[in-house]
Amino acid sequence: MAVNSPLPVAAELAPVPGIELGYAEAGIKKPGRKDVLVMKLAPTATVAGVFTKNRFCAAPVQVAKAHLASGRGVRALVVNTGNANAGTGEPGLANAQATCAALAGLLGCQPEQILPFSTGVILEPLPVQKIVAALPAAIANAKADNWFAAAEAIMTTDTQPKAASRQAVIGGHTVTLSGISKGAGMIKPNMATMLGYLAFDARVSQPVLEELVRHAADHSFNCITIDGDTSTNDSFMLIATGAGTLEVNSTSSPEYQQLRAAVTDLARFLAQAIVRDGEGATKFITITVEDGRSVEECRQIAYAIGHSPLVKTAFFASDPNLGRILAAIGYAGVEDLDVSKINLYLDDVWVARDGGRNPAYQEADGQRVMQQAEITVRVKLARGGASATIWTCDLSHDYVSINADYRS
Repeated sequence: MAVNSPLPVAAELAPVPGIELGYAEAGIKKPGRKDVLVMKLAPTATVAGVFTKNRFCAAPVQVAKAHLASGRGVRALVVNTGNANAGTGEPGLANAQATCAALAGLLGCQPEQILPFSTGVILEPLPVQKIVAALPAAIANAKADNWFAAAEAIMTTDTQPKAASRQAVIGGHTVTLSGISKGAGMIKPNMATMLGYLAFDARVSQPVLEELVRHAADHSFNCITIDGDTSTNDSFMLIATGAGTLEVNSTSSPEYQQLRAAVTDLARFLAQAIVRDGEGATKFITITVEDGRSVEECRQIAYAIGHSPLVKTAFFASDPNLGRILAAIGYAGVEDLDVSKINLYLDDVWVARDGGRNPAYQEADGQRVMQQAEITVRVKLARGGASATIWTCDLSHDYVSINADYRS
């Protein structure tokens, strides 16, 4: 079960004018489950995205990036689960293009106006015929209030759907935002084995939306890690449907700043929901590194802690073997780090003081914190004014079992 992450309530997920969502059961990996999602967009919509930096990026990622770059305007997104269409070479690209062409034919638009996405097993051919056959059903049941079903349709090893909505009043205009995400393993930033889709009804110009999606990703989906593996298919898409009354055309406007805050807040919630549902996770861990010379070095140290199997298994066992955290700080790669100035805190417990064990630290205090479901690790570097925060989880026996049995 996800850590302190209640199941979304379908009735609380707000329809966003300008987008309709429909699903189908194509039987891609298992029968009787939602595994194809179509998101139909109004002609006024603008779309921007960020994608995995894995050089082995999947065929749908390559096609989606090319279609976005064509500048023809996006009319629909199509997502399948159960098969990643990654490591599939030219046939994989052809299958992704065929999916786009089939959906474009049904919607009366050009294939370049369709963005494809896939998630699931790598190195297996995409059953494109099953997906194409399911598209009419997905279109037929498309409606504005299908966000919960859409979240279910993109799950793989997730234990529950991930979805949320927000409303913000910006410059006198009410803006509705809704989003979904998926992911539970192979999670590391830039991006992770995750998909995220966030839509809102403001009208936003393409250059502004591209800046907005980068900012939102850098403060949400690029701040999470479960196991340190960067997947082949990860994508975070931001959709401004243009069906509302707010219009934003400049990043220097106060309306942009307010919209950015609302989008980033929802993106952060969706990203943290992935960590809370990490494969086999029993604890949600916030790692904050403060007083660094740059955000980059703070993140570097935070990820060294968050990726360490020794640290993560200690958290799973509630074992305050906290020297493992100091070791991770030391090998993070900040060459001129003065460890004699390091201070380490576990929630309210001061563990290490000036590079050594705090004389007042008691192991019972550390164990008390580590038994909690939510834990904060705070490192102070005494080097400057920069800071960074990431979110991760522990590493349990179930993580091994889930990934060992993933294809069965």
